[in-house]
Amino acid sequence: MGVEAYRTPDERFLGLPGWPYEPHYMEQDGLRLHYVDEGDGAPILLLHGEPTWGFLYRKLIPRLAGAGRVVVPDYFGFGRSDKPLEHAWYSYDRHFAAVERLVCEQLDLRDATVVVQDWGGPIGLRLAVEHRERIEHLVIMNTGIGARAPGEAWLRFQAFVRRLGTDIEPGRLVQLSCVTELSDGVVAGYEAPFPTPESKAGVLMFPELVATGSEHPSAAAMIAVREALRSWEKPALVLFSDSDPIFTAEHAERMAALIPGAGPPQTVAGAAHFLQEDRGEEIAERIAAWLASAAG
Repeated sequence: MGVEAYRTPDERFLGLPGWPYEPHYMEQDGLRLHYVDEGDGAPILLLHGEPTWGFLYRKLIPRLAGAGRVVVPDYFGFGRSDKPLEHAWYSYDRHFAAVERLVCEQLDLRDATVVVQDWGGPIGLRLAVEHRERIEHLVIMNTGIGARAPGEAWLRFQAFVRRLGTDIEPGRLVQLSCVTELSDGVVAGYEAPFPTPESKAGVLMFPELVATGSEHPSAAAMIAVREALRSWEKPALVLFSDSDPIFTAEHAERMAALIPGAGPPQTVAGAAHFLQEDRGEEIAERIAAWLASAAG
């Protein structure tokens, strides 16, 4: 028996600013997972967080597609991917397994760079440590991994999402988490995947999947990833913004200290949690330059 899911109508994604990309799909257990696939060369996997989708990376894709093959999936529950209705369906393991299948089976990506932010961290860093033979570089932005909440600001965010429930407006939430003023078209782009209450199950569940203690269902896997990163000696770029109340400079320092392959953390000035939105073109240039330097 298949998983009951909501599929956002295609017309919701027409005419979005900076988003001309042809959709690609992977079928998995009766569900359809969407991804963008642009450019040629060594793969660059861009992983989004909560409550965003691949649209978050629209300022980075053109530049990075000149440096490699850019693959940008939408997790189940987000973007153009199918959205299971049952809240209990969502788990850290299920989100990871979907990305793992896309990378290892559907696309067979190798020599890849994984770019992560927010929930992209727990998913993409797990991909890296469990499939070291496929991943060559890490770019880590405004994220964390472990068995405790990032801090009081994050706990307030979790309570905020619980309080709003299906009244949550992802576009407004992204705007509140940026320094820059978003256009109406961009806000609409973040709202596009979620036109009905039932379409928001994945958005509502992501905060519940963050490990907030050792007994949390996500904790054991997240701790294992964190410990495995202590032996990651391939190149890693830690690039955090200067105005994120959740993932601060202290978080960046701890992440860089954890990973042997990382140099000192770098800072993106004038950006908040969604630094891809606030300083997308700058970040794309910095990543492309770092990749060229690492290859050299």
